[in-house]
Amino acid sequence: MFPTRPSFAALPYSHSFKRAALGLFHGKTKIYGNSVPFSMHKTRRSWLPNSHNKALYSELMGTWIRTTVTARTLRCIDKVGGVDNYLLNTKPELLGYEGMRLRVMVRERRRQLEAEGMTSGTGNISQQKSSSSSQEAPSI
Repeated sequence: MFPTRPSFAALPYSHSFKRAALGLFHGKTKIYGNSVPFSMHKTRRSWLPNSHNKALYSELMGTWIRTTVTARTLRCIDKVGGVDNYLLNTKPELLGYEGMRLRVMVRERRRQLEAEGMTSGTGNISQQKSSSSSQEAPSI
């Protein structure tokens, strides 16, 4: 019949509010507190994570991934050297449902490339790309 999406019910991912399951939020949640004016009359309010819709390039898959990410996630992606390394090396509790789905896709693609003999499977992906591009003939 129709292909089904992989079930992550048994995997240890978390989403503390519904929107966090649909993007890469890196553990950021909706927080609650009081709005306190000069009169000290407290009223409840909530703060949402600083989220943005972004397209991130996956070097392993060779495509752009459109998803919702928080500013903290973008900093973490820059720190680890790309969205592929972020998805493969981050704890499942911080990824959420969408992150686990993307992780499975990246792992499958990496296994395909290793079976074809295109990557060694170890090391940073960006280092492999730069080493292959350094073998090109210099332009004069």
